[in-house]
This record gives sequence, C-alpha cells and structure tokens, in this order.
Amino acid sequence: MSSLPDDPSTKLQRRRTGRNGAMLEPPEYTIQEAAAKLGIAEQKLRRWDTQGVLVARRTDGGHRRYAREIIDGLAGSVSSVTLRSQDDRNDELDRAHQDIKEKRRIIQLLVESESRYRDLVETSHDLIWTTDAVGRFTYLNNGTVDIFGIEPSNLIGRCFFDFESRPSHVSNRRFLSTLRKHGEVRDYLTHLIAADGSDRWVGINARVWYDKGQIIGLRGTARNVTEQQRAALQTEHLAMHDTLTDLPNQVRLSRILEQSFENGDNGALLRIDIDHFRRINDDYGHRAGDQLLLAVSGVLRSAVADQEASLYRCGGDQFAVHIPQVSKADPVALADEILHALRQFRPGITGSPEHMQVSASIGIAMYPSRQADVATLLDNAEHAVNEAKAAGRDRHVVFRADDEATGLMDRRAYWQRELRDALDQDRLELYSQPVVSLTDTGTVHRELLARIVFNNGDVAESRQFIGAAEALGLAPEIDLRVVEKVLEHLGKEESGDDEGRYFVNLSRSSVADPHWLARFRALLTSTSTNLGRLVFELSESTAMSNVEAAKTLYETVRQAGCGTAIDNFGTGFTSMYYLKQFDVDYLKIDGSLSRELPYDEASRLFIRALCDITKGLNKEVIAERVESSDVLDELQSLGIDYAQGHFLGHPRPYITLDGQAARISEG
Repeated sequence: MSSLPDDPSTKLQRRRTGRNGAMLEPPEYTIQEAAAKLGIAEQKLRRWDTQGVLVARRTDGGHRRYAREIIDGLAGSVSSVTLRSQDDRNDELDRAHQDIKEKRRIIQLLVESESRYRDLVETSHDLIWTTDAVGRFTYLNNGTVDIFGIEPSNLIGRCFFDFESRPSHVSNRRFLSTLRKHGEVRDYLTHLIAADGSDRWVGINARVWYDKGQIIGLRGTARNVTEQQRAALQTEHLAMHDTLTDLPNQVRLSRILEQSFENGDNGALLRIDIDHFRRINDDYGHRAGDQLLLAVSGVLRSAVADQEASLYRCGGDQFAVHIPQVSKADPVALADEILHALRQFRPGITGSPEHMQVSASIGIAMYPSRQADVATLLDNAEHAVNEAKAAGRDRHVVFRADDEATGLMDRRAYWQRELRDALDQDRLELYSQPVVSLTDTGTVHRELLARIVFNNGDVAESRQFIGAAEALGLAPEIDLRVVEKVLEHLGKEESGDDEGRYFVNLSRSSVADPHWLARFRALLTSTSTNLGRLVFELSESTAMSNVEAAKTLYETVRQAGCGTAIDNFGTGFTSMYYLKQFDVDYLKIDGSLSRELPYDEASRLFIRALCDITKGLNKEVIAERVESSDVLDELQSLGIDYAQGHFLGHPRPYITLDGQAARISEG
C-alpha cells in the first residue's frame, strides 16, 4: 500500500532537524515551503516573482528560493517566542494576533494589487512581455495575437527575433547591444514577419532587469505600428517620386548624385527634354500632355531596363538618366538607344493625329570634373541640352571637359557684367503675382518677384540669373536692394486702403552671411513703416541646408514684426521632421504637388496630409502654380487657405524703374 504524500509542513520540519534532533534554521525556503507558510498557491508565488511583487532568488538549477525573514515576517510567525508568565503570554499573544491580522491584511492588499495588475496587463492593447537573460520569453499577454498571430502560451521560450525579416538582422543585434550597454531602449522600430507571413512593423520599449548586478532578464512593451509605418513610407515615397509617372523625382536624383560624388564614382548624367512639348500642351490640352508624359516614361523605362542606370522625372517635360559607373553602361550608346526608341514610338494621344512623332534633345555630362559638385553637373547637362536644341533637336550632345571651364567662365563673366551694371544703374524692377483667398477668390496678398531690365528693354526673370548671382556673391546685394524698394514703396502707400501683405523671397547666400544679416536687421529697425505687411520667405532647400541660420533669420524677422514663410514646401520628406523647427506663419506648397490633383488620388492624399499637419500647427497654407480651374476646385475642397498661379494672375510690373507702383488689375 502506497503511503500518503507528505504534508509540506512535515517536510519543512524534517529539513529543520539535524542528526542530534537539534532544530536548524535554513536561511531560505523553497517555493513549496513558502506557499505552505503563507497559505497561498504556488502558482500565485510564481506570478508574483515574474511581476516583481515578491521576488525569489534562482539557484543554478533554476529553482526559486525565498528569504526566510521575509516569509516569516509575512506569515507572522510567533513559534519562537518564549514567554515567562501568563500575563506576558497573554500580552504577547494579543500583539501576535494583531501582527498576524496586519500581515494578513498586507497579503490581501498584495493579492488585490496583483489582480488589478493582471486585469490591466491582460486587457492592454500593447504587448507586455518579460524574458530571461538571453531574451527568451517567460511571460506575454494577449498582445501576441495582434503582433505575431500566435497565442501567448505558444511563444514561451521563443524571442522577438525568431520573427525578424532578413534586412532587420543587423539593426536588431545593434538594438540588443545598446540595451545591454545602457539598460534601456525606447521607441525601437523593427520589421517582423507574423505567423501567417504578413509584415509587421513593431515599436519596442525595453529595460534590463538586474539582480545583484547581474542581468537576469528583460522587460518591456511592444506595439503594432504597421499602419502608421506604412503611411510614413507612403508619404516618403510620394515626396521622393513624381506623382504622374511614379518615377523618382528631382529631390531623389540630387541625393543619389551627392552620394555618388561622395563614393568617388565615375558616372554620367543624361538630361532628356521632350521636343516641342509646350506646343502639345497648347494644342491638345494639359490632359493630353500628361498622357504623352506617361507614355514617354514607359518608353524610357524600357530603354534603361537592361542597363546599369536609373530613370528620373525632373518636372515638366524633363527626364534624367543617371549612370553611376560609365564602365558598366555607355552613356552615348544609351542616348542613341533612347533617341531611336522615341523615333519609333507613336503615342496615340487623344485628339492628336495618328502620325504624331516624338523626339527629344539629350545633354550628357560626365563626372567627376574640374568643378566637382552636383550643381555644376546639373548645369553642364542643361548646357548640353541647350546645345542639342540649338543644333536642331532630336539629338544628343556631350558636354566636353575642354568646354567646361570656358563655358562656365563665359556665362559667369556675362552675368557678372549684367548684374553689376543693373545694380549700379538701378535696373531692378519688382513684379507682383496675386495671392488669392480661396474663401472669396479675391486678392489678399502679393508675392514680389525680382526682374533685371537690360539696356535693350528685355527683362530677365530671377530663375535666369539667381544661380549666377549666388555664385558671384551678388545675391545678398540684390536681396537688400529688393527690401529697400519694398520699404520705400510701403512708406508711400501707408495712407492707402490696401492692407495686404507682401511676400519677399531671400536667397541662400544671404541667410548664411552674418554680415548681411546685420545690415538687414539695421534696415528693418531704421524704418517707420508698418513692417507687419512684410512676409519674408525662404525656400525649403535653403532652410534645410542651414537650419540654424534659417532659425536666426526667422527670429530676426519676427522681432521686427514681419511675417515668415517657407516656400516650395513638400519637395523633401525631411521637411516633415523640420516643420516644428521653424516657427513660420505660412507654408507655400510646391506647385509640383498640386498640378496632378484632378487626376491623381495619391496627390490628393499627400496634400490633405500636409494640410492637416500645418493646420494643426496653426499655420496658413498657400498652394503655388495653380494653372487650371480643376486644380483650384480641388484645393478649395481640401481646405487650402490661399493660392497663386497663372490661372489666378500672371506676374506683372508693380514697382517700376522710376520707383512708382504700376496700376495693375488682378484676378
């Protein structure tokens, strides 16, 4: 007949009795002994240990051991009390009963606390987890289903990185190294693969769990952020790609070229302009033009598909092909192939004749060169395109290294002479383009645009000369001259009824020059005109190329009482990060984003997101380059505050050479 199982208290008694019958006092209890002492289930002790409520020491074999003085204190043991008299005995018993009652109350509070804790953990939307020292799960709540698609019990003994996607391997190991070094990591983003094979983006917070200076485990939370990450990746994709063709855009090309220059590559850039594209737009409409661009992008994709080259759309009728290593792809042969493919192509555009032909002018620029920077490479490619057009179009021209210094010197010498003369002779005019309110479609503000008037009466737009002015160091002087003219005009206009604001763009070199900033500040403080009617704007690329200088400029402008704006906003994804850095009043959304609004849902989503963010930051939004009623209707439906563009009013003379304000009719 088998014997009955031992009572835990009997086992405890045996462990405390030596060979001579003397009572021993072991320093620790096993989990069974501690449970018997406290009168609770072993499973509850295990939970308390995991949750840090009542922590046990682990032996080398992984068994739990509890300090005797803690367990005895909780149990209210009075077995060792020796009483000398009945009165003493009664007093000691009363105190012991009270002590036991208090200890039981403490245990009850622990139980209730543990119950509340478990309710919070089990109902949390986040995954709450603990691991052992090597990262294997020892506890998880039901958040595992959302992240891994697996029940918690089936994950014990496994770890996060059993589910990692291969590209995340290196960063995940770096995460563990950082965690062990610093003891805590917050908001770590990793890419996992769930049990059903679907992607999961997971944000992890983790903290190291120590005992006596040794790492015994990790604790933390995790959250499924897949939808947010997909939205962020989509936003980044939209910012780096053309919305019409889905090709990488000019922003992406510039970054790739900068990286290629840093790597010391021997590459080439092909600049491709579609011949007579404006005529197609004028004859058949913008929608036909868009159809042609889509079709041409397909032809170009096919031409570069088998080459070590990448295709980009740079805006309008301009495309580009980047070859990072000319040893792997011949740029001249590729240009010939592209020209041949376009000659064979018949677009079939709605409303166009069946025999319509398409051709292109291609400029090829190699690098590295004497002027080894991205801006010069782009300039060289454009120069070569212009030569191809001048030679009759439907051809390519290679920008020769021998021509580079001569061509650059000729262009610089020409603009240095013209710009210097224009400043000395005060041949600087300001044109005005209306900034229209979309609530009542009336002119509210104006953007002032600098123009150089040549001696023969021709007028040069700022885009024609600002690059040369920057390179020659004349842009800051032009900026100050523009500000002087606007302040003079405001002084004459003070008594008028027009209370609109004037937007004035400042150049990159002015912002970076502390001496210019001092002169600019002195100019603003020396006037008595209403500076609240002035808004100074920096392009997004200018602001982000020198963040601290831009912040200083904006602060100077605000202190003077002027408004602030970022121009061409939204052409780079990093703008979303820096948006909070710049305390500006207006954001002017780049025209490349609004042009496709009537036909492209991705463009609408992107501008709506930009609008929501900027409105949340109490900034007003201006859409640029509005060229049709369809675009205007879309902007109004999205809640954009203002718009400007040729559909609403072309730039016209406003402050002329004689300093007088031209009377213009807008809208």
